[in-house]
Amino acid sequence: MNWYILLGAAYLSLVIFVCLRILYDIQSTSKAFAYLLVTLLLPGIGMAVYFAVGANYRKNKLYSKKIISDKNLLAEISEKIVHESEKNWDSGEAEVKSHKELARLLLHDNSPLTGNNEVSLLLNGENKFPQVIAALEAAQHHIHMEYYIFENDGIGNQIKEILIRKAAAGVKVRFIYDDFGSRGIRKGFVRELVEGGVEAFPFYKIWFIALSNRTNYRNHRKIIVIDGCTGFVGGINVSDRYINPVKPFWRDTHVMIKGPGVYYLQYLFICDWNFCCGKKLPVVPEYFCSTKTKSKAIVQIAASGPDSDTPVIMYALMQTISLAKEELLITSPYFIPGETILDALCAAAMSGVKIKLLVPFKSDSALVNAAARSYYNEVLEAGVEVYLYKKGFVHAKTVVADGQLAIIGTANMDHRSFELNFEVNAMIYDAALAQQLKRAFEDDLKHAVKINPRDWGKRTLFKQLPEKLCRLFSPLL
Repeated sequence: MNWYILLGAAYLSLVIFVCLRILYDIQSTSKAFAYLLVTLLLPGIGMAVYFAVGANYRKNKLYSKKIISDKNLLAEISEKIVHESEKNWDSGEAEVKSHKELARLLLHDNSPLTGNNEVSLLLNGENKFPQVIAALEAAQHHIHMEYYIFENDGIGNQIKEILIRKAAAGVKVRFIYDDFGSRGIRKGFVRELVEGGVEAFPFYKIWFIALSNRTNYRNHRKIIVIDGCTGFVGGINVSDRYINPVKPFWRDTHVMIKGPGVYYLQYLFICDWNFCCGKKLPVVPEYFCSTKTKSKAIVQIAASGPDSDTPVIMYALMQTISLAKEELLITSPYFIPGETILDALCAAAMSGVKIKLLVPFKSDSALVNAAARSYYNEVLEAGVEVYLYKKGFVHAKTVVADGQLAIIGTANMDHRSFELNFEVNAMIYDAALAQQLKRAFEDDLKHAVKINPRDWGKRTLFKQLPEKLCRLFSPLL
Protein backbone atom coordinates (compact mmCIF):
# COMPACT_ATOMS: atom_id res chain seq x y z
CA MET A 1 0.00 0.00 0.00
CA ASN A 2 2.87 2.37 0.83
CA TRP A 3 4.32 1.76 -2.63
CA TYR A 4 0.99 2.71 -4.22
CA ILE A 5 0.92 5.91 -2.20
CA LEU A 6 4.51 6.76 -3.17
CA LEU A 7 3.88 6.03 -6.84
CA GLY A 8 0.70 8.08 -6.78
CA ALA A 9 2.48 10.98 -5.10
CA ALA A 10 5.35 10.80 -7.61
CA TYR A 11 2.90 10.69 -10.51
CA LEU A 12 0.93 13.66 -9.16
CA SER A 13 4.18 15.60 -8.63
CA LEU A 14 5.21 14.91 -12.22
CA VAL A 15 1.86 16.15 -13.56
CA ILE A 16 2.11 19.31 -11.43
CA PHE A 17 5.71 19.86 -12.60
CA VAL A 18 4.70 19.55 -16.27
CA CYS A 19 1.73 21.89 -15.80
CA LEU A 20 3.94 24.49 -14.12
CA ARG A 21 6.50 24.19 -16.89
CA ILE A 22 3.76 24.72 -19.48
CA LEU A 23 2.59 27.86 -17.67
CA TYR A 24 6.09 29.31 -17.43
CA ASP A 25 7.30 28.11 -20.84
CA ILE A 26 4.38 29.08 -23.11
CA GLN A 27 3.25 32.68 -23.48
CA SER A 28 0.29 32.04 -25.77
CA THR A 29 -2.87 31.59 -23.69
CA SER A 30 -4.61 29.32 -26.21
CA LYS A 31 -1.53 27.16 -26.71
CA ALA A 32 -0.92 26.85 -22.95
CA PHE A 33 -4.57 25.95 -22.39
CA ALA A 34 -4.42 23.23 -25.08
CA TYR A 35 -1.36 21.60 -23.52
CA LEU A 36 -2.79 21.87 -20.00
CA LEU A 37 -6.04 20.33 -21.19
CA VAL A 38 -4.44 17.34 -22.86
CA THR A 39 -1.99 16.88 -19.95
CA LEU A 40 -4.76 16.85 -17.35
CA LEU A 41 -7.23 14.72 -19.35
CA LEU A 42 -4.66 12.30 -20.77
CA PRO A 43 -1.63 12.74 -18.50
CA GLY A 44 0.76 10.22 -20.02
CA ILE A 45 -0.06 11.13 -23.62
CA GLY A 46 -0.28 14.84 -22.81
CA MET A 47 3.16 14.98 -21.21
CA ALA A 48 4.69 13.03 -24.10
CA VAL A 49 3.09 15.37 -26.65
CA TYR A 50 4.25 18.46 -24.76
CA PHE A 51 7.89 17.39 -24.49
CA ALA A 52 7.89 16.14 -28.09
CA VAL A 53 6.41 19.19 -29.80
CA GLY A 54 5.45 21.85 -27.28
CA ALA A 55 8.51 22.71 -25.20
CA ASN A 56 10.09 26.05 -26.08
CA TYR A 57 13.26 24.92 -27.80
CA ARG A 58 14.30 28.48 -28.47
CA LYS A 59 15.79 28.21 -24.98
CA ASN A 60 17.06 24.68 -25.44
CA LYS A 61 20.72 23.75 -25.70
CA LEU A 62 19.85 21.82 -28.87
CA TYR A 63 20.06 25.06 -30.83
CA SER A 64 22.42 27.12 -28.64
CA LYS A 65 25.50 26.32 -30.73
CA LYS A 66 23.57 27.03 -33.93
CA ILE A 67 22.48 30.44 -32.63
CA ILE A 68 26.05 31.41 -31.73
CA SER A 69 27.39 30.14 -35.07
CA ASP A 70 24.67 31.98 -37.01
CA LYS A 71 25.46 35.27 -35.26
CA ASN A 72 29.18 34.90 -35.94
CA LEU A 73 28.48 34.26 -39.63
CA LEU A 74 26.16 37.26 -39.75
CA ALA A 75 28.95 39.45 -38.38
CA GLU A 76 31.19 38.31 -41.24
CA ILE A 77 28.75 39.39 -43.93
CA SER A 78 27.07 42.32 -42.13
CA GLU A 79 28.97 44.99 -44.06
CA LYS A 80 27.59 43.69 -47.36
CA ILE A 81 24.08 43.52 -45.89
CA VAL A 82 24.15 47.03 -44.42
CA HIS A 83 25.52 48.61 -47.59
CA GLU A 84 22.90 46.93 -49.79
CA SER A 85 20.04 47.88 -47.46
CA GLU A 86 20.97 51.55 -47.05
CA LYS A 87 21.14 52.04 -50.79
CA ASN A 88 17.68 50.56 -51.41
CA TRP A 89 16.09 52.22 -48.38
CA ASP A 90 16.92 55.57 -49.95
CA SER A 91 15.80 54.58 -53.46
CA GLY A 92 12.29 55.97 -52.97
CA GLU A 93 10.52 53.04 -54.68
CA ALA A 94 6.74 53.30 -54.11
CA GLU A 95 6.43 49.64 -53.09
CA VAL A 96 8.96 50.09 -50.28
CA LYS A 97 7.55 53.45 -49.18
CA SER A 98 4.09 51.97 -48.66
CA HIS A 99 5.55 49.08 -46.66
CA LYS A 100 8.45 50.80 -44.92
CA GLU A 101 7.38 49.53 -41.48
CA LEU A 102 7.52 45.97 -42.78
CA ALA A 103 10.93 46.54 -44.38
CA ARG A 104 12.21 48.08 -41.14
CA LEU A 105 10.91 45.10 -39.14
CA LEU A 106 12.92 42.69 -41.30
CA LEU A 107 15.96 44.97 -41.26
CA HIS A 108 15.81 44.69 -37.48
CA ASP A 109 16.19 40.94 -38.04
CA ASN A 110 19.22 41.69 -40.28
CA SER A 111 17.47 40.71 -43.50
CA PRO A 112 18.88 43.01 -46.22
CA LEU A 113 16.65 45.10 -48.46
CA THR A 114 18.12 44.19 -51.84
CA GLY A 115 17.47 45.84 -55.20
CA ASN A 116 18.12 45.09 -58.87
CA ASN A 117 16.66 41.59 -58.66
CA GLU A 118 15.07 39.63 -61.46
CA VAL A 119 12.19 37.59 -60.01
CA SER A 120 10.30 34.93 -61.97
CA LEU A 121 6.98 33.49 -60.78
CA LEU A 122 6.86 29.69 -61.14
CA LEU A 123 3.41 28.14 -60.89
CA ASN A 124 3.37 24.41 -60.08
CA GLY A 125 6.10 21.83 -60.55
CA GLU A 126 5.77 21.67 -64.32
CA ASN A 127 7.01 25.27 -64.49
CA LYS A 128 9.48 25.15 -61.62
CA PHE A 129 11.53 22.07 -62.40
CA PRO A 130 12.60 22.97 -65.97
CA GLN A 131 14.01 26.24 -64.57
CA VAL A 132 15.73 24.40 -61.71
CA ILE A 133 17.27 21.85 -64.06
CA ALA A 134 18.55 24.56 -66.42
CA ALA A 135 20.09 26.51 -63.51
CA LEU A 136 21.72 23.38 -62.07
CA GLU A 137 23.21 22.48 -65.45
CA ALA A 138 24.69 26.00 -65.72
CA ALA A 139 26.36 25.89 -62.27
CA GLN A 140 30.08 26.70 -62.29
CA HIS A 141 31.20 27.10 -58.67
CA HIS A 142 28.66 25.64 -56.23
CA ILE A 143 25.18 24.24 -55.75
CA HIS A 144 23.54 24.58 -52.33
CA MET A 145 20.24 22.81 -51.83
CA GLU A 146 18.01 22.12 -48.81
CA TYR A 147 14.55 20.56 -48.88
CA TYR A 148 11.91 19.36 -46.48
CA ILE A 149 10.69 16.68 -48.91
CA PHE A 150 12.99 15.17 -51.54
CA GLU A 151 11.62 11.93 -52.94
CA ASN A 152 13.15 8.95 -54.66
CA ASP A 153 11.01 9.27 -57.80
CA GLY A 154 11.31 10.54 -61.38
CA ILE A 155 12.20 14.19 -60.74
CA GLY A 156 14.19 13.29 -57.62
CA ASN A 157 16.41 10.90 -59.57
CA GLN A 158 16.76 13.33 -62.46
CA ILE A 159 18.09 16.01 -60.10
CA LYS A 160 20.27 13.43 -58.31
CA GLU A 161 21.99 12.51 -61.57
CA ILE A 162 22.66 16.19 -62.34
CA LEU A 163 24.12 16.79 -58.87
CA ILE A 164 26.46 13.81 -59.19
CA ARG A 165 27.54 14.87 -62.67
CA LYS A 166 28.21 18.46 -61.59
CA ALA A 167 30.19 17.23 -58.57
CA ALA A 168 32.32 15.09 -60.87
CA ALA A 169 32.96 18.19 -62.99
CA GLY A 170 34.40 20.06 -59.98
CA VAL A 171 31.33 21.98 -58.79
CA LYS A 172 30.93 21.91 -54.99
CA VAL A 173 27.54 20.38 -54.31
CA ARG A 174 26.07 20.52 -50.80
CA PHE A 175 22.69 19.02 -49.95
CA ILE A 176 20.60 19.22 -46.75
CA TYR A 177 17.50 17.06 -46.44
CA ASP A 178 15.05 16.96 -43.56
CA ASP A 179 15.44 13.56 -41.95
CA PHE A 180 11.69 13.12 -41.47
CA GLY A 181 10.21 14.78 -44.54
CA SER A 182 12.77 13.05 -46.80
CA ARG A 183 12.86 9.75 -44.93
CA GLY A 184 12.45 7.83 -48.19
CA ILE A 185 15.97 8.79 -49.36
CA ARG A 186 17.86 8.30 -46.08
CA LYS A 187 19.66 5.12 -47.11
CA GLY A 188 20.49 4.10 -50.68
CA PHE A 189 19.60 7.39 -52.37
CA VAL A 190 21.80 9.54 -50.12
CA ARG A 191 24.59 6.95 -50.27
CA GLU A 192 24.61 7.27 -54.07
CA LEU A 193 24.90 11.05 -53.76
CA VAL A 194 27.80 10.82 -51.31
CA GLU A 195 29.61 8.20 -53.38
CA GLY A 196 29.16 10.51 -56.38
CA GLY A 197 30.96 13.38 -54.65
CA VAL A 198 27.97 15.27 -53.22
CA GLU A 199 28.22 16.38 -49.59
CA ALA A 200 24.88 15.44 -48.00
CA PHE A 201 23.66 15.75 -44.41
CA PRO A 202 20.29 15.30 -42.68
CA PHE A 203 18.79 18.16 -40.71
CA TYR A 204 18.20 17.12 -37.08
CA LYS A 205 18.81 13.42 -37.54
CA ILE A 206 16.09 11.03 -36.40
CA TRP A 207 17.30 7.72 -34.97
CA PHE A 208 13.93 5.96 -34.72
CA ILE A 209 11.58 6.96 -37.53
CA ALA A 210 8.79 4.74 -36.20
CA LEU A 211 8.72 6.73 -32.95
CA SER A 212 9.08 10.15 -34.53
CA ASN A 213 6.38 12.73 -35.12
CA ARG A 214 6.10 15.00 -38.16
CA THR A 215 5.86 18.00 -35.82
CA ASN A 216 9.28 17.65 -34.19
CA TYR A 217 10.96 20.93 -35.17
CA ARG A 218 11.51 20.10 -38.80
CA ASN A 219 13.30 22.08 -41.50
CA HIS A 220 10.36 23.00 -43.75
CA ARG A 221 12.49 25.23 -46.01
CA LYS A 222 12.92 24.68 -49.75
CA ILE A 223 16.04 26.58 -50.85
CA ILE A 224 18.39 26.31 -53.81
CA VAL A 225 21.34 28.66 -54.30
CA ILE A 226 23.51 28.36 -57.40
CA ASP A 227 26.81 30.23 -57.73
CA GLY A 228 25.53 32.78 -55.22
CA CYS A 229 23.54 34.52 -57.96
CA THR A 230 20.47 32.38 -58.60
CA GLY A 231 18.08 31.23 -55.90
CA PHE A 232 14.81 29.33 -55.66
CA VAL A 233 12.33 29.44 -52.77
CA GLY A 234 8.65 28.61 -52.31
CA GLY A 235 6.23 25.84 -51.48
CA ILE A 236 7.20 23.18 -54.04
CA ASN A 237 9.18 20.19 -52.76
CA VAL A 238 11.09 17.78 -55.00
CA SER A 239 8.45 15.20 -55.85
CA ASP A 240 6.53 13.99 -58.89
CA ARG A 241 3.26 14.86 -57.13
CA TYR A 242 3.91 18.55 -57.84
CA ILE A 243 4.12 18.02 -61.61
CA ASN A 244 0.70 18.21 -63.26
CA PRO A 245 -1.20 16.48 -64.71
CA VAL A 246 -1.51 14.42 -61.55
CA LYS A 247 -4.51 13.38 -59.47
CA PRO A 248 -5.36 15.27 -57.45
CA PHE A 249 -4.23 18.40 -59.29
CA TRP A 250 -1.48 20.01 -57.20
CA ARG A 251 -1.51 23.82 -57.11
CA ASP A 252 1.63 25.44 -55.70
CA THR A 253 3.88 28.48 -56.14
CA HIS A 254 7.63 29.08 -56.22
CA VAL A 255 9.94 31.91 -57.31
CA MET A 256 13.33 32.13 -58.96
CA ILE A 257 15.46 35.09 -57.85
CA LYS A 258 18.53 36.38 -59.66
CA GLY A 259 20.60 39.08 -57.99
CA PRO A 260 21.42 40.29 -54.46
CA GLY A 261 18.13 38.93 -53.13
CA VAL A 262 19.93 35.58 -52.97
CA TYR A 263 22.32 36.89 -50.25
CA TYR A 264 20.09 36.00 -47.34
CA LEU A 265 19.05 32.64 -48.81
CA GLN A 266 22.76 31.84 -48.97
CA TYR A 267 23.24 32.99 -45.39
CA LEU A 268 20.38 30.75 -44.23
CA PHE A 269 21.79 27.77 -46.09
CA ILE A 270 25.27 28.23 -44.63
CA CYS A 271 23.79 28.56 -41.12
CA ASP A 272 21.84 25.33 -41.58
CA TRP A 273 24.83 23.63 -43.17
CA ASN A 274 27.16 24.47 -40.29
CA PHE A 275 24.55 23.09 -37.88
CA CYS A 276 24.06 19.86 -39.83
CA CYS A 277 27.63 18.90 -40.66
CA GLY A 278 29.26 20.24 -37.49
CA LYS A 279 31.91 22.15 -39.41
CA LYS A 280 32.16 25.82 -40.32
CA LEU A 281 31.91 26.51 -44.04
CA PRO A 282 34.40 29.29 -44.89
CA VAL A 283 32.71 32.37 -46.32
CA VAL A 284 34.26 33.19 -49.70
CA PRO A 285 33.31 35.97 -52.16
CA GLU A 286 31.96 33.43 -54.65
CA TYR A 287 29.11 32.66 -52.26
CA PHE A 288 27.71 36.19 -52.55
CA CYS A 289 27.03 37.34 -56.10
CA SER A 290 28.22 40.81 -57.07
CA THR A 291 26.35 40.78 -60.39
CA LYS A 292 23.31 43.08 -60.61
CA THR A 293 20.45 42.52 -63.02
CA LYS A 294 18.74 45.25 -65.04
CA SER A 295 15.47 44.50 -63.26
CA LYS A 296 14.38 46.64 -60.32
CA ALA A 297 12.55 44.22 -58.03
CA ILE A 298 13.38 44.77 -54.37
CA VAL A 299 13.55 41.56 -52.32
CA GLN A 300 13.74 40.85 -48.62
CA ILE A 301 13.78 37.44 -46.96
CA ALA A 302 11.84 36.62 -43.80
CA ALA A 303 13.04 33.55 -41.93
CA SER A 304 12.36 32.07 -38.52
CA GLY A 305 12.51 28.85 -36.57
CA PRO A 306 13.12 27.39 -33.12
CA ASP A 307 16.50 29.17 -33.12
CA SER A 308 14.93 32.62 -33.68
CA ASP A 309 14.61 35.18 -30.91
CA THR A 310 11.14 36.08 -32.19
CA PRO A 311 8.57 34.57 -34.61
CA VAL A 312 9.67 36.86 -37.43
CA ILE A 313 7.47 35.35 -40.14
CA MET A 314 4.35 35.76 -38.01
CA TYR A 315 5.31 39.37 -37.22
CA ALA A 316 5.92 40.05 -40.92
CA LEU A 317 2.50 38.68 -41.88
CA MET A 318 0.84 40.62 -39.09
CA GLN A 319 2.55 43.82 -40.25
CA THR A 320 1.56 43.13 -43.87
CA ILE A 321 -2.10 42.75 -42.85
CA SER A 322 -2.10 45.89 -40.70
CA LEU A 323 -0.45 47.99 -43.44
CA ALA A 324 -2.91 46.98 -46.16
CA LYS A 325 -5.04 49.86 -47.43
CA GLU A 326 -7.18 48.31 -50.17
CA GLU A 327 -6.78 44.60 -50.80
CA LEU A 328 -5.25 41.38 -49.45
CA LEU A 329 -5.26 38.13 -51.44
CA ILE A 330 -4.21 35.21 -49.25
CA THR A 331 -3.66 31.56 -50.17
CA SER A 332 -2.97 29.06 -47.39
CA PRO A 333 -3.33 25.27 -47.39
CA TYR A 334 -3.47 25.10 -43.58
CA PHE A 335 -5.39 28.03 -42.10
CA ILE A 336 -5.08 27.83 -38.31
CA PRO A 337 -4.06 31.45 -37.73
CA GLY A 338 -4.16 31.76 -33.95
CA GLU A 339 -5.46 34.78 -32.09
CA THR A 340 -2.87 37.32 -33.31
CA ILE A 341 -3.30 36.81 -37.06
CA LEU A 342 -7.05 36.22 -36.68
CA ASP A 343 -7.50 39.57 -34.91
CA ALA A 344 -5.35 41.34 -37.51
CA LEU A 345 -7.42 39.93 -40.37
CA CYS A 346 -10.73 40.82 -38.73
CA ALA A 347 -9.56 44.34 -37.88
CA ALA A 348 -8.33 44.94 -41.44
CA ALA A 349 -11.56 43.62 -42.99
CA MET A 350 -13.71 45.73 -40.66
CA SER A 351 -11.59 48.76 -41.58
CA GLY A 352 -12.56 48.42 -45.23
CA VAL A 353 -9.72 46.32 -46.64
CA LYS A 354 -11.07 43.81 -49.18
CA ILE A 355 -9.69 40.44 -48.10
CA LYS A 356 -10.04 37.22 -50.08
CA LEU A 357 -8.86 33.96 -48.51
CA LEU A 358 -8.31 30.85 -50.65
CA VAL A 359 -8.08 27.51 -48.82
CA PRO A 360 -8.50 23.88 -49.86
CA PHE A 361 -12.02 22.47 -50.11
CA LYS A 362 -10.54 19.36 -48.55
CA SER A 363 -7.18 19.33 -46.78
CA ASP A 364 -4.80 16.37 -46.72
CA SER A 365 -5.42 16.20 -42.94
CA ALA A 366 -8.95 15.70 -41.58
CA LEU A 367 -8.03 17.20 -38.18
CA VAL A 368 -6.41 20.28 -39.74
CA ASN A 369 -9.37 20.65 -42.09
CA ALA A 370 -11.82 20.60 -39.18
CA ALA A 371 -9.77 23.04 -37.08
CA ALA A 372 -9.44 25.44 -40.03
CA ARG A 373 -13.19 25.45 -40.66
CA SER A 374 -13.77 26.57 -37.07
CA TYR A 375 -12.13 29.91 -37.92
CA TYR A 376 -14.18 30.68 -41.03
CA ASN A 377 -17.24 32.01 -39.23
CA GLU A 378 -15.23 34.72 -37.44
CA VAL A 379 -13.50 36.02 -40.53
CA LEU A 380 -16.71 35.80 -42.57
CA GLU A 381 -18.55 37.90 -40.00
CA ALA A 382 -15.75 40.49 -40.21
CA GLY A 383 -16.19 40.71 -44.00
CA VAL A 384 -13.45 38.40 -45.29
CA GLU A 385 -14.42 36.45 -48.43
CA VAL A 386 -13.50 32.77 -48.07
CA TYR A 387 -13.10 30.53 -51.13
CA LEU A 388 -12.72 26.73 -51.15
CA TYR A 389 -10.43 25.43 -53.92
CA LYS A 390 -11.97 22.36 -55.60
CA LYS A 391 -9.80 21.62 -58.65
CA GLY A 392 -7.36 19.67 -56.50
CA PHE A 393 -5.19 20.49 -53.51
CA VAL A 394 -3.88 24.05 -53.14
CA HIS A 395 -0.51 23.94 -51.33
CA ALA A 396 0.69 27.49 -52.15
CA LYS A 397 1.58 29.91 -49.35
CA THR A 398 1.19 33.39 -50.85
CA VAL A 399 -0.05 36.90 -50.13
CA VAL A 400 -0.64 39.87 -52.45
CA ALA A 401 -0.96 43.20 -50.63
CA ASP A 402 -2.42 46.26 -52.41
CA GLY A 403 -1.04 45.05 -55.74
CA GLN A 404 2.49 46.10 -54.70
CA LEU A 405 3.85 43.44 -52.36
CA ALA A 406 4.03 39.71 -53.05
CA ILE A 407 4.89 37.14 -50.39
CA ILE A 408 5.84 33.64 -51.55
CA GLY A 409 7.40 31.03 -49.32
CA THR A 410 7.24 27.89 -47.25
CA ALA A 411 5.31 29.12 -44.19
CA ASN A 412 1.71 28.09 -43.70
CA MET A 413 -0.64 30.36 -41.78
CA ASP A 414 -0.56 28.19 -38.66
CA HIS A 415 1.16 27.79 -35.32
CA ARG A 416 3.50 25.12 -36.63
CA SER A 417 5.05 27.43 -39.22
CA PHE A 418 5.12 30.42 -36.86
CA GLU A 419 6.74 28.66 -33.90
CA LEU A 420 7.86 25.07 -34.50
CA ASN A 421 9.41 24.68 -37.95
CA PHE A 422 12.28 26.35 -39.80
CA GLU A 423 10.61 28.43 -42.51
CA VAL A 424 11.47 31.06 -45.12
CA ASN A 425 9.37 33.57 -47.11
CA ALA A 426 10.40 35.91 -49.92
CA MET A 427 8.99 39.43 -49.59
CA ILE A 428 8.98 40.98 -53.06
CA TYR A 429 8.34 44.74 -53.31
CA ASP A 430 7.49 44.86 -57.00
CA ALA A 431 4.16 45.84 -58.56
CA ALA A 432 4.75 43.83 -61.73
CA LEU A 433 5.37 40.57 -59.86
CA ALA A 434 2.49 41.32 -57.47
CA GLN A 435 0.13 41.78 -60.42
CA GLN A 436 1.29 38.45 -61.88
CA LEU A 437 0.54 36.71 -58.60
CA LYS A 438 -2.82 38.51 -58.40
CA ARG A 439 -3.78 37.19 -61.85
CA ALA A 440 -2.81 33.67 -60.75
CA PHE A 441 -4.97 34.09 -57.64
CA GLU A 442 -7.93 35.27 -59.72
CA ASP A 443 -7.50 32.26 -62.01
CA ASP A 444 -7.52 29.97 -58.95
CA LEU A 445 -10.84 31.52 -57.87
CA LYS A 446 -12.38 30.17 -61.07
CA HIS A 447 -11.87 26.69 -59.58
CA ALA A 448 -13.20 27.58 -56.14
CA VAL A 449 -16.57 28.03 -54.48
CA LYS A 450 -17.28 31.06 -52.33
CA ILE A 451 -18.67 30.41 -48.87
CA ASN A 452 -22.01 32.10 -48.25
CA PRO A 453 -21.67 33.69 -44.77
CA ARG A 454 -25.37 33.31 -44.03
CA ASP A 455 -25.46 29.61 -44.93
CA TRP A 456 -22.21 28.94 -43.07
CA GLY A 457 -23.59 30.56 -39.93
CA LYS A 458 -26.72 28.38 -40.08
CA ARG A 459 -24.87 25.07 -39.95
CA THR A 460 -26.13 22.74 -37.21
CA LEU A 461 -24.37 22.63 -33.85
CA PHE A 462 -23.80 18.92 -34.43
CA LYS A 463 -21.79 19.72 -37.58
CA GLN A 464 -19.80 22.44 -35.82
CA LEU A 465 -18.93 20.34 -32.76
CA PRO A 466 -16.02 18.34 -34.27
CA GLU A 467 -14.56 21.60 -35.63
CA LYS A 468 -14.79 23.28 -32.23
CA LEU A 469 -13.15 20.30 -30.55
CA CYS A 470 -10.31 20.25 -33.09
CA ARG A 471 -9.83 23.98 -32.58
CA LEU A 472 -9.13 23.39 -28.89
CA PHE A 473 -6.10 21.39 -29.95
CA SER A 474 -5.15 23.59 -32.93
CA PRO A 475 -1.82 24.65 -31.34
CA LEU A 476 -0.84 20.98 -31.39
CA LEU A 477 -1.79 20.27 -35.03
